[in-house]
Amino acid sequence: MKQTKKQRSTKSTKKHDRAAMILSLLREFPNNKFSLKHLASASGGATKEGRRETLAILDRLYDEGIVEECAREKYRLTRNHLPRYEGRADMTAGGSVYVRVEGLEHDIFVNQRNTANALDGDRVEVVIMHRSHDGKLEGEITRILERSRKPYVGVAEVGAHQIFVRADSRKMPMDIYLSKREYPDVSDGQKVVVRIADWLPGSKSPVGELVEVLGMAGDNDAEMHAILSEYELPYRFETEVEEAAQRIDGRITEEEIARRRDFRDRVTFTVDPADAKDFDDALSVRRLRDGVWEVGVHIADVTHYVRPHSTIDDEAVTRGTSVYLVDRTVPMLPERLSNELCSLRPDEDSLCFSAVFTLNENVEILDEWFGRTVIHSDRRFTYAEAQEIIETGRGDRAEEVLTLHRLAEELRRQRFKNGAIAFDREEVKFKLDEAGHPVGVYFKEQQDSNRMIEEFMLLANRRVAEYCSARLNDKGRKVPRTMVYRVHDAPSEEKLDRFRQFILRFGIVFKASKGRAIAREMNKLFTKIKGSTEENAVTTMAVRSMAKAFYTTDNIGHYGLAFPCYTHFTSPIRRYPDMMVHRLLARYLEGGKSADKQTTEDLCVRASEREVIAAEAERASIKYKMVEFMKDRLGEEFDGHISGLTEWGVYVELTETHIEGMSFLRDIEGDFFEFDEQRYEIIGRSTGLRMTLGDAVRVRIKRADLQKRQLDFELLLPRKTGSAPKKKGMRTSGSPAVKRSTRRKN
Repeated sequence: MKQTKKQRSTKSTKKHDRAAMILSLLREFPNNKFSLKHLASASGGATKEGRRETLAILDRLYDEGIVEECAREKYRLTRNHLPRYEGRADMTAGGSVYVRVEGLEHDIFVNQRNTANALDGDRVEVVIMHRSHDGKLEGEITRILERSRKPYVGVAEVGAHQIFVRADSRKMPMDIYLSKREYPDVSDGQKVVVRIADWLPGSKSPVGELVEVLGMAGDNDAEMHAILSEYELPYRFETEVEEAAQRIDGRITEEEIARRRDFRDRVTFTVDPADAKDFDDALSVRRLRDGVWEVGVHIADVTHYVRPHSTIDDEAVTRGTSVYLVDRTVPMLPERLSNELCSLRPDEDSLCFSAVFTLNENVEILDEWFGRTVIHSDRRFTYAEAQEIIETGRGDRAEEVLTLHRLAEELRRQRFKNGAIAFDREEVKFKLDEAGHPVGVYFKEQQDSNRMIEEFMLLANRRVAEYCSARLNDKGRKVPRTMVYRVHDAPSEEKLDRFRQFILRFGIVFKASKGRAIAREMNKLFTKIKGSTEENAVTTMAVRSMAKAFYTTDNIGHYGLAFPCYTHFTSPIRRYPDMMVHRLLARYLEGGKSADKQTTEDLCVRASEREVIAAEAERASIKYKMVEFMKDRLGEEFDGHISGLTEWGVYVELTETHIEGMSFLRDIEGDFFEFDEQRYEIIGRSTGLRMTLGDAVRVRIKRADLQKRQLDFELLLPRKTGSAPKKKGMRTSGSPAVKRSTRRKN
């Protein structure tokens, strides 16, 4: 019977749908080999007619080069027709790669044999070869679209005819070749900076180009400069920047003083670390009447000297922040500014941008004023000197110091009453000899003098943010203005739940689940575990459960400080966002219109990125000094606590020094150990021995690799005594957890 036009159209549509379904299936599982019957069934039915239609579709796709017959009547998509994605390569220490593709939920894993010589940071084209049942992806890199220009730091190994650079970074697992003819002056053992120029197919090593020779490996300056180079942080200013700084007129004229509010008659002083070279904030105080005080927070007026888009300003934008390595500060601004013009040195007049508050004994703000000032610092206190006055009640300017301390204590009390979180953690510091080598470890603790300064800086930051965030219009309504905020989001439910499950191991129940109740519960927890052996592990996990603070023009408040509105105003010498805030405050005080939001947001994003990079470099310098300090202690045994767990090893932090190292699971003798990610435990397959965060352990220093900044520990397990081992801080499977050494100290 003759088909109607409608029937022919319907049949054509079904064939098109079947072809689309077959292609979709082949693309979803590119590594699978599909039979004709399977493809027919999955695309509409494995009837005789369905198989005939499917075979016709496959014949057409084969002729077009889209599918290939990889075995008898088994089909798959040809490699040229797999869906292609663009992304960034993230290399592992083993040489395999994860490709991050925007829009994909999972990164694409690429085995080392399928990387096409891609390196960390390269922009690549990748095809997906396999999808697991849980959504994980495996692929193959087909093209390198753009080589990364990131620098690699390493040690030169000079042979008779070639130079190979052994890179410090774990993300460069192969040596980098340098031409000896092109770089004849490179010596064996020198620390060098190189970039990848090319990596030809079939070659074992990428070819590099020399950027800089830093000095001999092991030399302190060379190693610190190597860390800065690794993170692409400059360790010196270009000549044009230094010359621009020298040209700045540092005179304080009578005309300039007349434009400012004069605070030179107020008692004013700075409080800083003993080794500080720049003093960018000062406090003034005077009694107005009984129970009422004027407190001035005076900040160096950096933006008076540094104009927008000037050579120095552009350099400050690029750097974003000062960097604090173990043995040195790499400033955001040249020394002419940071240590001279903008340093509030005693017995000198200085130009400032100030926040001045009238406070009563309950620290209620009766009045406030913001503007440019001139001050005269009467005294430079170290934190230790101010602390002695607070503790003894005696000393130079004791009345003023004690007044500020009393007011700061009330500010702090109210802040925590409102839900601030008390993250007080010990900071590891090193005693260094003249060559920069560590000879001792000590801990920097927050004292009352530190907290006194902190509270007034927080007050100024908060009130400046609130003033700049909006203006009142003619009808008395608030009109939002563009502002730089320092924000900190509430913890996510997922991270908080992981934290809750973790501390249950110590018998601690965390009840709060949302809002300010989380902060109150956190503070109760920190008080409860103070002085206990689980304190560091629990505090570390608490910090990890929190969101990261960053800069933005979209205000969501600062959860950790319990401030609905917060910014950074008090350190323009060392943070570019503070310079931005100074300019915005000056603009709005003069009645200027709101600043461009997108321009400001772009600068905020960059500042946040630079802050993260600086923090990573700072941690790298600490790790280097930790390894250097322990290098002379190989073979010695120490007590510690487990500070981290991964599928390949156990991280241990030494109790006495807080120095951290790792013991590889494969190296732990006496059993085969595996990582249980769900329970967050390391479990011995035969002994049932279990280890988790906070457990007390004993380790021996096995290896100290300065180049990799890595300490390897030998984990000393309890010896077998005829029964399943039990050790203080560990427990055995199938029995209740032993009472650990992680109980509170009496």
